[in-house]
Amino acid sequence: MKAIPVIVGYRSCEKRLDEEKQMVDTDVKLVYTRPAGFEVTPTHYCPGCTHGVAHRLVAEVLEEMGELGNTIGVAPVGCSVFAYNYFNFDFVEAAHGRAPAMATGIKRVYPDRIVFTYQGDGDLASIGMGEIVAAAARGELLTVIFINNANYGMTGGQMAPTTLPGQKTTSSPTGRDVERQGFPIRTAELLSTLEGASYVVRRSLHDSRNIRNAKKAIRTAFEVQKQGLGFSMVELLSTCPTNWGMTPANARTWLRDSMIPYFPLGDYKVSPVVGELKI
Repeated sequence: MKAIPVIVGYRSCEKRLDEEKQMVDTDVKLVYTRPAGFEVTPTHYCPGCTHGVAHRLVAEVLEEMGELGNTIGVAPVGCSVFAYNYFNFDFVEAAHGRAPAMATGIKRVYPDRIVFTYQGDGDLASIGMGEIVAAAARGELLTVIFINNANYGMTGGQMAPTTLPGQKTTSSPTGRDVERQGFPIRTAELLSTLEGASYVVRRSLHDSRNIRNAKKAIRTAFEVQKQGLGFSMVELLSTCPTNWGMTPANARTWLRDSMIPYFPLGDYKVSPVVGELKI
């Protein structure tokens, strides 16, 4: 049987499974499909942006865990402000930087739900820094998906707390001067020092191997929440070709060669009980 890539969009897991069963006795083998957690709609993201990759990983993991009908996401202000249009489960919109506070309230009212925030670096590491530190310090049973693309993407590519030293942006056209603007914030390292944080890691989305590693980390983070083990965050290094002024391919290379040396990939906080999880 020859494997033929088939991309199909579905609004329900049941409908997708029925379609797959119908293909069993045909000469077409289904090898790729839209996750049941995705709406069938185009996104507004720029070509080459890896927000879409991160979205898919979240949708895949929640589907595999059987938690699509039990999940509430919290969207930020930023490039992913319209995330609620793309996921086929409950979503709410938070004020700028306040996603962890909103998620805290939702989780405390609905403790049996999977609650997560999806935030960029301008939202989480700037105006929302107080919120994310407080949530992690309290050990809130939340999962945070943190997209680090080293700039304010939605508003035109300005300097963000994660912009690298010397990196040029629309608000630092000669490059970030650390003597005037300070150094970039390493969020994963910062949050890993807090007692309430149980699982804090950094992954990247610049190639297939790292994307697979990112998916495993997202699955672990959701399992940490599901089993009531504490606060979890997965930081994902992401590309922004439009604001970086690069092709998608060159943006992936720049992430690998410039971002990873400053934001090393790794596990920054894995509590002993999390380390014993079998996933």
